[in-house]
This record gives sequence, C-alpha cells and structure tokens, in this order.
Amino acid sequence: MQRERIPVGDPLGETRPATRDIPQRTGTDRRGAVVAALMLAMGLAALDSTIVSTAVPQIVGDLGGFSVFSWLFSGYLLAVTVTLPVYGKLSDTFGRKPVLIAGAAVFLLGSLLCALAWNMAALIAFRIVQGLGGGALQGTVQTLAADLYPLEERPRIQARLSTVWATSAVAGPALGGVLAAYADWRWIFLINLPLGAVTLWLLARHLHEPKRPTDGPRPRIDWTGALTVFACGGALLTAIVQGGVAWPWLSWPSLTLLGTGLALAVALVAIERRAAEPIVPGWVWRRRTIAAVNLALGALGFVMVAPTVFLPTYAQSVLGLAPMAAGFVLSVWTLSWPVSAALSQHVYRRIGFRNTAMLGIGAAALLLSAFPLLPYPGEAWQPALLMLLLGAALGLFQLPLIVGVQSTVGWAERGTTTASVLFCRQTGQTVGAALFGAVANGVLAARLGGAGDLDSVTRALDSGAASDHVRRAVADAVHAVYLGAACAAALAFLVLLLVAPRRFPVLKNPGD
Repeated sequence: MQRERIPVGDPLGETRPATRDIPQRTGTDRRGAVVAALMLAMGLAALDSTIVSTAVPQIVGDLGGFSVFSWLFSGYLLAVTVTLPVYGKLSDTFGRKPVLIAGAAVFLLGSLLCALAWNMAALIAFRIVQGLGGGALQGTVQTLAADLYPLEERPRIQARLSTVWATSAVAGPALGGVLAAYADWRWIFLINLPLGAVTLWLLARHLHEPKRPTDGPRPRIDWTGALTVFACGGALLTAIVQGGVAWPWLSWPSLTLLGTGLALAVALVAIERRAAEPIVPGWVWRRRTIAAVNLALGALGFVMVAPTVFLPTYAQSVLGLAPMAAGFVLSVWTLSWPVSAALSQHVYRRIGFRNTAMLGIGAAALLLSAFPLLPYPGEAWQPALLMLLLGAALGLFQLPLIVGVQSTVGWAERGTTTASVLFCRQTGQTVGAALFGAVANGVLAARLGGAGDLDSVTRALDSGAASDHVRRAVADAVHAVYLGAACAAALAFLVLLLVAPRRFPVLKNPGD
C-alpha cells in the first residue's frame, strides 16, 4: 500500500484534496488476456439472460410445470440482484480475483445442475444457484474493468463490455432456438462449461492483483448484514415480481412479503450502522455523486422495460410482424448503444460527466415521448428508427455515469460503489416491469371493458381471433408504457440536474 496525496481537478472533476491508502493498480502478465476473460465472463452472464427464453416450450414439454416456468427468469434475476451488494463489498475486502473466480465457479456449477434437472422445481432451484454466481460476474467484471484501465482509457473497455451485451441480446434467442430445435435444451446450459473453463484459466494465469497487507487487522465479514440483504431483497423483489401475476396485489401473500421486506429493511439499516465493515455502507447514499448516479440508473431500469418487454408485443400484435422480424426491431438499439458509449468520451471530456448524461437522458425522454405519435398501424422502420436513436441516447447516458462514479472512489471502495449502481439499475428494471405491466393491463381493461390482460389478448391476436379494435387497444397500452418510461427518463434528468454535482470529484493518482 502507498499513502499518497490525491490531487483532484480537471475538466471532468472538481478540486477535492484527499489522503487515502490505495494499492498499486491491478497488474497483468497480458492485459489483453484478462480483458478477453472479462468479456467471456460478461458474455456468460449476458447470454444466460436471453438464451433460455426461446427454449421454454421444449423445457416445459420435457419437464412440465407450465404454471411456474416464469420463475426460470425471476429466480435467476432475484439471485443476481440481491447478491450484487455482497459481492461488491467482498471484492473490496479480499480482492477482485478470488471473488470473480468463486462466482464463476458457482455459476458453472449451477449450469451443470440445470442440465441435469429432472423436473421444473429442480431446474428453478438450480437457476437460482446460477444467479448466485451471476451476481459476482456482473459486478466484479465492471469493477475490474475500472481497475485495469486509467480514467482516460476506461471508455474503451466499457464499450467492449457494452458490445458483449449487445451481441448476446441478438445472438442469445437465436442460439437458444437452434440448440432446442436441433440438439436438446440441456445444451443451453452445458455450453457454459467450456466457455467458463477458458474464463477461469485466463483469470488464474494472467490476472495478478497487488498483495494485500498481512500485518493489519484481519478483515471482518458482516455476515448478519449479508443474510439480511438476501432476505430483505428476496422478500421485496418476490412481492414485486409475483404481485398481480401469481396472486392479487392486495392478497395476503403480497402483503406478507411486502411487510416482511419492509421490516427487514429497517433491521438492515440498524445492523449496518453498528457493523464494523457493513455490506451496504451509508456513504453510498451520503455522497451526492454516488447517490445521484444510483437514482439515475435506477430510473434507467424503468426506461429499459418499455422496449425490452413491450416492444416485441407491439411489433407482433400491432404491426403484424413475425417473431424474428419483431426481434430485429428491438435489436437495432443494441447496435447504436455501444457505438454511442464508445464515442461518449469525446463529449464528456468537453462538457463533463453530468452534462453528457443529461444530454443523453434528455434525448431519450423525447424519443420515448415520440413513440405514441407513430401512425397506426405504421411501418416497421418507424419504431426501429426510434429504437436506433434511443440506443444512441442511452449509450451517451449510462457510460459517462458508470465511468464517472467509478473515478470518484479509490480501489478499496470501487467494488461497493459499482455494485450499488448495478443493484439500483436491476431493481429499477424489476420494479418497472411490475409497474408497467399493471399500467398496460389497466389501459387494456379500460379500452376493452375489462376483457382480459395483455398476455391473453396477445395470444388471441396471434391466433387471428382478434379485431382491429383489440389491436388498437394493445397499441394504446404500449403507448402508455412508453409515456411512463419517458417520465422515468425525465425524473433521471431532474435527479442529475438537482442532486448530482456539476463536476464529479474525480480522483487523479497512479493507482486510483
């Protein structure tokens, strides 16, 4: 460890003299090999989010359990979300390498168990095991990316990681369909094993972190806080995901889960205030920059729900496109997002992180508001063009915030900071899916006199048993969701305007 004075002050940051202990920058034998490992690890997590969806009919046909198959996705998402803060703190305490390797090993164990599942209950349980490892993959990869590169070069690695997500979004459903149709759905999980083995080998061989001091006090793990985070997040997110789906919102399961989650949240605050090394330290909310980025990316989670969840329904039910063509309308934003993210450095070096992000989210709010103005039924190129522009706007919004907030903390706080940002985005996406689902069903009920929800109506449209009146109702429901997403984008704009500092307090030192 070196004790250095950290001078801060450049076009991106405000002067904030500080003194803190920092390790030397993470080193590698071959940085390219480690970057390849990070991209493979991120690819495992990203691909797993999309590859399963197209194989659901084959999985249900083999294992049964149609009534609970949605937990294949919900269980994985819940496990990833609630483990993010825990892995972030562990990576700050013990280093990124052991946490990433352990998480990858758990993910691969879950993949193997999923391939061996004998019924739907077992498959759901093993998907949760996968998610417990997936949280380490998502959070630690993003943190290591900041460790490997100085501030000036971080957009390069972040753009590569964005490209991984974009490629997975396009390739995942297609690969899942091919494996399910021509091989067996179990290969969807088995394919992770060779990729994961290469990832582990590259990390073990080429990633070398600075040695941590052994003469100081032994690190203390806040196990009580970690278990409370699991329980609190699990209860609240289960209530949100299943409310209005598996049971009514005001039923006793929803109220019990919500009440339990809120009680555990109060207990978590009390536990973390007393903990020597809290899993969720209070400073992630006391510092204006981190709090503002957390809130803004939480709103981004809401924004992402509109296109990812509802645009395919709109494209098939309203525009009459085939599933593959509908997927293309959605996928075009994955083309512009990483390109915009890679180019964003040229903007934020001139006008700063906050202003660049405000420019991006302001443009996104306008584009989302324009969606209801599209003609009915319209042509496929019209929503595709909006999605292309939306991807460019969100690339300009998200990457400057992630790079900026990671640059305001030292090595010992970067894992926790990154995890808090990703946790807020994941939580926003989960809450947004539930909220906008209720909005869409409410609009449909109003237009159709209470006849059915979005799922049943779209199934009727797919079978050709619905009228133009029903199609217009679906269009109105999706339009309402896009307006809600525009409001979320406007809220993110206001958060950055009113809460975030004009200049991020960027740390400038050799080992930041």
